[in-house]
Amino acid sequence: MVQLAKAASYLLCLTASQAFQTPHRKAPSLVRSFVATSPTKISSDESITPKGWDCDEEANCVPVDACDEQKCRTSLDIRIHGKWYDLSGWRKAHPGGEHWLDYYDGRDATEVMDAFHSLKGRAMYQRLPKSKPETTQLLEQTVPPDSPTQLNFRKLRDQLEKDGWWERDMVHEFTQLGLWASCVIGAAATASTVPFVSICLLSISMTAAGWLGHDYIHGVDNFCNRFRNFSALGGGLIPTWWSDKHNKHHALTNELGVDEDLATDPFIYSYVPDPSQDSPLRKIQHYIFWIPFSFLFALWRIDSIKVAIESIEQKRPNAKNEMYSLLIHYAVLLTVFPFQVWFPSVFVSGLLSALIVTPTHQSEAMFSEYQPDWVTQQFQSTRNAVTTNPFSEWIWGGMQYQLEHHLFPSMPRNRYPALREILQKFAAENNIPGGYRESGEFEILKMNWQLYKNVAEADAIPGAPLSRGRIGQQGAIVTTSSPAASVA
Repeated sequence: MVQLAKAASYLLCLTASQAFQTPHRKAPSLVRSFVATSPTKISSDESITPKGWDCDEEANCVPVDACDEQKCRTSLDIRIHGKWYDLSGWRKAHPGGEHWLDYYDGRDATEVMDAFHSLKGRAMYQRLPKSKPETTQLLEQTVPPDSPTQLNFRKLRDQLEKDGWWERDMVHEFTQLGLWASCVIGAAATASTVPFVSICLLSISMTAAGWLGHDYIHGVDNFCNRFRNFSALGGGLIPTWWSDKHNKHHALTNELGVDEDLATDPFIYSYVPDPSQDSPLRKIQHYIFWIPFSFLFALWRIDSIKVAIESIEQKRPNAKNEMYSLLIHYAVLLTVFPFQVWFPSVFVSGLLSALIVTPTHQSEAMFSEYQPDWVTQQFQSTRNAVTTNPFSEWIWGGMQYQLEHHLFPSMPRNRYPALREILQKFAAENNIPGGYRESGEFEILKMNWQLYKNVAEADAIPGAPLSRGRIGQQGAIVTTSSPAASVA
């Protein structure tokens, strides 16, 4: 709780300092990403090709003189829906961070653009400057063309959007919120009289809050925007941290050294490591996996507090609201529930959540290099779980439809069961290697345990890829409490 106390005192000091400042109205300002060392007056001769771009946060760009390549980036070209865009001037203004754009330099980002952005965001990129003709020509000669699978997937997405698959069912949404609230109220009512029941209910509520927050952070509609801070209020996990960490997993699923969800060593290895990265714990990981699994939520909570403080210092959007939501969460948690209830609940919830999120990817294909066909990558790296009862269907929080979620992360989760047959047909028609993958909820857990056992019994492999992150792409792996971060 030391980090939480620090966060609270920091926010109070910041608020107090602002209260004693003379009130004034700020003039509107634009966040700019300067590619030039200093903006210069644009020549009236329009025949002169600009050497660089300066873009604001709304993707409005103006030409400027290019700067010294030693001081800034002068080339950043990304293909979206068959067209190459020069994003060098948009790089620092990009709300999601520079590392996203850097990773897709010279690559296609169509599916990632469509999956994670609102209609407004998907319209904004079209205002960005096009790449130079000579650059486009060179890239088209070296970059793999869009595959038939990708092109067919885009047609499928367009059709689903036209058919209203992103429209929310408010009865479903508030039913889910009601179930979560019932668990919290039940846990509070039994906290003093039946602690064991309270622990179970509070643990379930934390996991359910995580899934609901997960839905709202991925969502791009007005309802999700209003409920965006629910993950902090209900689960102690702030949206900024979640987005920084989780979206990269979605975009680059099972890509070694990039996907943080694979960076669980030295406690859990999902593939056989290089001898220099090995640990004695690997040999017994299939017996002790439940211990690091239990720490999942505790680590995520610590990361959220750290990122909340950093976000305020960096003046990131919504940072203060996220901090207030986090403080309210802990105020309720620590006053309503005794230590002997809330403390074990954090770890029980961590175990429950880890048992749900790990088996849907770790037993599937892993990639040592970038995969240009994002759609096929999602099919090959994802396995769904077929639940056996209504409670499992609810507590899995939509993660049993992991493939549907990865392909359409902003789609409301209640649409996924009906989407299943459509994706099965899509996999068959497009000859996806391995097809549409699914197993029973207990079978998939057994498969994941067998993976841990096989990795434990294997000898280390010299030259195996690092999980800790490639240079320049370590991102969330080395800036959070991921186990691998401590040895990065």
